[in-house]
Amino acid sequence: MVSQADEIAELVARAKEDPEAFGRLYEIYVNRIYNYIYYRVGNHHDAEDLTARTFYRALAHIGSYTEQGIPFSAWLYRIAHNLVANWHRDRSRRQEVPLETIAFWSAERDAPEHLIEAEEERRWLLDVIHRLPPERQQLLILKFVERLSNKEIGEIMGRSEGAIKSLYHRTLLALREEMEKRKQEEEEP
Repeated sequence: MVSQADEIAELVARAKEDPEAFGRLYEIYVNRIYNYIYYRVGNHHDAEDLTARTFYRALAHIGSYTEQGIPFSAWLYRIAHNLVANWHRDRSRRQEVPLETIAFWSAERDAPEHLIEAEEERRWLLDVIHRLPPERQQLLILKFVERLSNKEIGEIMGRSEGAIKSLYHRTLLALREEMEKRKQEEEEP
């Protein structure tokens, strides 16, 4: 039985010569890359455009791709990350990280008053998250939206697993501090 890593490595090797093999790589990764980009840019139109550009750039450079002990997906995430960073720089505005698909609802929470409260809480949390540096926002997306391990996040962000654990700890502390600041700002007359 062929492992997924072996299948990916074979597809990458074939994709250097055969666009159909790259098409299979696209099918495997497009949803993950789109989700990552969507949570970084906050709207479907730009996420679709940046996802297409990510794969266009990957296809254009697949010939020079060399496996360096990290998964192919990490290479795609880095391309996506760079495009998103350029997108934000070009627009010079803060990104939105919609978390509406993260909310988990129980049947009793679907009552309108609970939905309104939950929406207010999500907006409040998004505002707090927006105050964090982009690198920390990226970490939160990869951890809680993509549900990647610290090792996988490290591969994508170009850091060791230990560095990711440390960044995660500092991010949670910063998030708590920002939440307390926000709460104080709201309580001030």
